[in-house]
Amino acid sequence: MKIVVLAGGTSTEREISIVTGTQVCMALRERGHRAILLDIYCGDDRVEIADAFPETYDVVAAAAYMRSFDEQLREHFDPEREFFGPNVLELCKAADVVFMGLHGSNGEDGKVQAVFDLLKIPYTGSGHLSSAMAMDKGISKQLFWQNGVPTPDGFLLHKSEKRKPLADYGLTFPCVVKPCCGGSSVGVSIPKNEEEYEEALDAAFSYEDMVVVEAYIAGREFSIGVVEGKAYPIIELAPIEGFYDYHNKYAAGSTIETCPAKLSEELTKKMQGYAELAYRVLRLEKYARIDFMMDDAEKMYCLEANTLPGMTPTSLLPQEAAALGMSFADLCEKLIQVSIGKGQEKA
Repeated sequence: MKIVVLAGGTSTEREISIVTGTQVCMALRERGHRAILLDIYCGDDRVEIADAFPETYDVVAAAAYMRSFDEQLREHFDPEREFFGPNVLELCKAADVVFMGLHGSNGEDGKVQAVFDLLKIPYTGSGHLSSAMAMDKGISKQLFWQNGVPTPDGFLLHKSEKRKPLADYGLTFPCVVKPCCGGSSVGVSIPKNEEEYEEALDAAFSYEDMVVVEAYIAGREFSIGVVEGKAYPIIELAPIEGFYDYHNKYAAGSTIETCPAKLSEELTKKMQGYAELAYRVLRLEKYARIDFMMDDAEKMYCLEANTLPGMTPTSLLPQEAAALGMSFADLCEKLIQVSIGKGQEKA
């Protein structure tokens, strides 16, 4: 198949997206597909559409071309510019399917999916509505609260609202403060007193105007991939220091990852059941990853859903697939087949 692996973009997760896209493109090439790597925002004006999916292709060079725009984006990013870069929509239309290697805003939040739905471009992952709901942690938590998905107590706070002491909301320190629509734990803080709480709110509001404040759950952290509504083996995440923040997600050796997680059969089935319920509540499609905490009393809390989880051979979903005997390339192939086998469903 002719496949565009779409990555990069303008979010805080741009670099992680490029890594995902590079690894996926290599894997699909190994499987015989004519896959190309494309930056959704920077595009590629060097490409002739008729010759865009060559038999031989240098994925590493394509990734380097994407990174050549990094400094320019940091210094001269124009928010008023049209989002899709040169040739992006034309190449996506010419492909048999677009593999979504995007992470964060303007990629994982449903906007790109909505455009592709209107243009009838097949793509991997959830549709525009479910992507938008899952990306917004405030909406996700409200849906969890209303539909029996256990999640930490908390509240939403808009930048324009008057701030009150944490105790007025029925919470105690430490708590968790995070932007509603951020990814990779960017902007997340765990304040331990009112002074740190004010600083955490300022930090989160620097990313967006709405934040989630929730109870801090001390315990073990887990993640569960859900593909076609069925939970994969659970992976446990044990950061050597601190919590599972941006550094501990991506710095080699900073987190001990155990898959399958060492849980009883009863707890495993219970957590997988909650993951599948969260998937249904958010109306997710094709595949996603659901994150959990479990306290010392073995009470479980769903934190959030990721509609486009990281896709490198050492990312969480591929590790879970490996526990089922599935190679990274096999998983990439499966996610494509899952996404286009039944036709692109509209959210």
